[in-house]
Amino acid sequence: MSMASVAEFVDSIRALYAEDPDPAVVWPQACAPMTALLGDPELIESAKDWPVCSHENLLFYEDAEHGFVLNGLIKAPGQTTRIHDHAHIWVLYGVLTGGEDIVNFERTDDGSVSDLARVHEARRRKVGPGAVDIVKPWSIHAEQAGADGSVAVILRSEKPGGFLQGRYDTETGKYWRGKGVQQIPYPLI
Repeated sequence: MSMASVAEFVDSIRALYAEDPDPAVVWPQACAPMTALLGDPELIESAKDWPVCSHENLLFYEDAEHGFVLNGLIKAPGQTTRIHDHAHIWVLYGVLTGGEDIVNFERTDDGSVSDLARVHEARRRKVGPGAVDIVKPWSIHAEQAGADGSVAVILRSEKPGGFLQGRYDTETGKYWRGKGVQQIPYPLI
């Protein structure tokens, strides 16, 4: 399947990288193209056929030159991601359909114990279609789909799987690192 809006979005991100390859510069500028992509009726209609993801992301596009990836995440009603960080990478998280709670956490311990991380909820926002969230490196967060489920489009500065990302359990304080979500090829361009 080839979608013009996705191809245009990818071209805009490639152009931003050509101006300055630093994701800290690219990501804030990528919000406007992401917002435009989230408003595309063809993409919204297409999302109705995307498979629900449990601990995977659909891999729509991977850029051979700059390394960024475009993913899709389809959540069932009430489905929650585990509390996690994305290590050193930048993420732009956009809600295409449905509603979500985006929850940010703060770490309260000093990090001196390798498998312990005390975190608490610092901010919770209810968002709907068109919402865009910039997730900076090492930011601890989770997302929960609303009563009707949700579909998100995710731009990452690097494809997960080649590095370890943090995982947090608020009840036990346990901290561990894993490779991140599995990427299921699902080309849109």
